[in-house]
Amino acid sequence: MCFLFIARFAQIAEYLFLESQYSAVVAKLDPIDRKILKTLQSDGRISNVDLAARIHLSAPQCFRRVRSLEERHVLRGYRSEVDPEALGFGVTAYVSVSIGGDDFGRVRDIEAEIRAFPQILECFSVSGEDDYLLKVVSHDLKSLSNFLTDHLMQVPGIDDVRSMICLEEIKPASPLPVE
Repeated sequence: MCFLFIARFAQIAEYLFLESQYSAVVAKLDPIDRKILKTLQSDGRISNVDLAARIHLSAPQCFRRVRSLEERHVLRGYRSEVDPEALGFGVTAYVSVSIGGDDFGRVRDIEAEIRAFPQILECFSVSGEDDYLLKVVSHDLKSLSNFLTDHLMQVPGIDDVRSMICLEEIKPASPLPVE
């Protein structure tokens, strides 16, 4: 038991160290950058000309600022929101996953296998009893059960899997506060 605690503590310490390296580099954003971010989060398809007019800049200045935000990885990409039900995904579940104590050396391999499953939309390393929290979509409860049993639980190193079925979406993913 002591070994499991030490192994888990070492994993968390490594994560926090790596996280502190990245979080120390908080982007320096002026009010105009914040206006750009707020606008792009609400309308990612806005043209550069319309964006420039909305934030009261010339189009070339606006373009340079957007490009700078992209180069500094403040803007990580542009996506369209697709309704899961339109593609037949009627079930969303949050799945907690624990790694076996002897398998902490395989953490990166396990994470790579988790990334390979297209029905896993998000994966977070978490503190507490479990090691990961996954957001999973499925066509129905039977296909979710099959995925968990026949695929996720077959990944070497995954020791425990628990799922929570979402009944209703109360608040969808929201833009980040930029104020």
